[in-house]
Amino acid sequence: MAGSARNPDFRLHDAQHCGDSVQEMPDANHPIRLVSRLTGLSMHVIRIWEQRYNAVEPLRTPTNRRLYAKSHIERLNLLREVTRAGYKISQVARLPTEKLRKLVTESVTGNGRAACPVTETSASAPSIDECVTAIKALNASALEEILKRAASVLGALGLLQHLIAPLAQTLGELWRTGEITAAHEHFATAVIRVVLGNAVKPFGSPAHAPVLIVATPAGQVHELGALLVGATAVNFGWRVTYLGASLPAAEIAGAAQLSRARAVALSLVYPDDDPQLEGELERLREALPPQTVLLVGGRAMPSYRAALKKIEAVRIESLSHLGSTLEDLRKPPNKGSRKLSR
Repeated sequence: MAGSARNPDFRLHDAQHCGDSVQEMPDANHPIRLVSRLTGLSMHVIRIWEQRYNAVEPLRTPTNRRLYAKSHIERLNLLREVTRAGYKISQVARLPTEKLRKLVTESVTGNGRAACPVTETSASAPSIDECVTAIKALNASALEEILKRAASVLGALGLLQHLIAPLAQTLGELWRTGEITAAHEHFATAVIRVVLGNAVKPFGSPAHAPVLIVATPAGQVHELGALLVGATAVNFGWRVTYLGASLPAAEIAGAAQLSRARAVALSLVYPDDDPQLEGELERLREALPPQTVLLVGGRAMPSYRAALKKIEAVRIESLSHLGSTLEDLRKPPNKGSRKLSR
């Protein structure tokens, strides 16, 4: 569930940032590999800044390849400099280009101070770059050490939200572009499963805690998002029964009935065009008790919105949204809990 919906108004928003309209970008012909060399930013950092923070929005070819204009390259260079000066990317990514130029000038001349400097804790936390390097080398001990260090700096929820969730998104993008293989992804999932298991042990839930079933439905073989969901739920005081990846609807429903689960959470990551999935979701909803809430998230979730609306599933947009939803589900209806958004 580590994915989120794109801002539908962002194309206009980004054009305003860059000072160009979409139609005024005839020079949008720079592929991401070239942009990476020109900016000194790795390709997966550029993608994360685009996808997570809406820093730029490149044009797309008919085959969905990114093409960047000179205005995009300038923004990325400016963002690189202001983040090196101490600003958080989340707080400067949407600033107008002129403002970024001013911040860079101030940081060079020493006339300005970073209004939102990175905290000592954030600065000392391991980066996604370090994780990706270890994963590409299939270095389990290095990756495990990086994640343990991040847990000690960020805490359990911080580890989930600020490192593993964006790492899962990055790995998915690298896999789709062929920069890593399925073996790399399975390797990372195996190491992360162990680290998450250790990270959530202190949050053991009491016997009376509500039960959450976590799985991916048949055909959805990527389970890192589901692992994130399970670990997050444990941190919020739920008893989690983790079933794994690609399970038929009948098995998921059977586990939910046996454990009297308050909710079932599904992660949809890939593929995002499975014609069989709608039927699986409908069969699951029919087999679940009416009072069992169905939560669905993940990168591919938006592609199945119509099917999810039909079965009245709760669409989860992020880990923070998952946390607030789980909190609401714990409240009795007569205690003022919000109506869950579907």
